[in-house]
Amino acid sequence: MKVVAFQGSPRPGGNTDILLEEILKPAKEAGHEIVIFKLNYMRIKPCQDCGSCDKTGKCIIEDDMEQIYQAIREADRIILASPIFFFALSAQTKAMIDRCQAFWCEKYLMKKTIPEGPYGRKGLLMVVGGMKREIGVQCADATTKAFFRTISVPKHETLSFLGVDAKGAILEHPTALRDAREGGKKLLTV
Repeated sequence: MKVVAFQGSPRPGGNTDILLEEILKPAKEAGHEIVIFKLNYMRIKPCQDCGSCDKTGKCIIEDDMEQIYQAIREADRIILASPIFFFALSAQTKAMIDRCQAFWCEKYLMKKTIPEGPYGRKGLLMVVGGMKREIGVQCADATTKAFFRTISVPKHETLSFLGVDAKGAILEHPTALRDAREGGKKLLTV
């Protein structure tokens, strides 16, 4: 099984990193192939809405998205890990998602979907943020649902951790690490 994770936090070693590491432990222990994209360190230009992908399903911008497109096509499980900023996914995460417009064109205009592979395709959204209101999770989940359906991931789970702001504060949360690990285990089920 191939697990692809997108880490969308700009803060190295922060709550998003800590939780993603915990989510990935079951996949590591099972010997699955894991690919992690740390979006903040990648060269990803925002979508230019140029319309080039409308006819081809391919983006004409040449940058690090080339690696991401290939990984998405090959993935059995996809994890989106992001902090919540202003009730939304991080800019790094959203820029990557917006560039998946090429997949949207391929699927809905050209009627080509990504094959589900031997394990099916499943996703997991993990968000963490300082706010205590669910609206940020709801907004992030709506964007994620559109992203996952576009890349032929028919279902996903959402893990959210609210009221956690300072770097490393997630370690003080009473159930976060266990919840993240359980989420990672559940993601691997067929």
